[in-house]
Amino acid sequence: MSELTIAELLDEYDRSIRYTNDLWTDLSDDQISWRESEDASGVGWHVGHQAAVAHYMVRNLTAAEPPLNKELDSLMDSATNEADRGTIPGRSVLASYRDEVAERVRFRIGNIDKGDVGAPVQLRVIASTLMIAVINHEYQHAKWVGELRRDVHGKDLPPDPASDRLREIEGYFVIGA
Repeated sequence: MSELTIAELLDEYDRSIRYTNDLWTDLSDDQISWRESEDASGVGWHVGHQAAVAHYMVRNLTAAEPPLNKELDSLMDSATNEADRGTIPGRSVLASYRDEVAERVRFRIGNIDKGDVGAPVQLRVIASTLMIAVINHEYQHAKWVGELRRDVHGKDLPPDPASDRLREIEGYFVIGA
């Protein structure tokens, strides 16, 4: 695979978010918060976690910006034991959080793409690697959201994301492999 530009990676990031959104936004709040046990994660945790990780990575590796929502960041951190994750917020809160994170990712990575940062060449390398990790992480959890959607909530899966840049490895969509 040839090296992807930042703009191409941002397109793939948007595609991965749309795919995840197709998996969860039509579920009810009860379906989003459903957990098999206190030691399991539901749809809502996975979609919040995807956003939290994207923002952790962008803000810690490129910009040092503050958290967007400390409570959600803590709740969605995989270091927080599943039994301690508490109540998952409903669709509207999760959707707003995901939208805000995606906006920050696009803004920060866009600044890097324009060279509007210190050490623009070095940060371009960081941004490219970071975006590949963020996209692959989005698809990793999308697989699990899809399994819950299909196997627990009895809903059909949307069409697979369509991109010549994606491939499937062990049932997971990945980019850059």
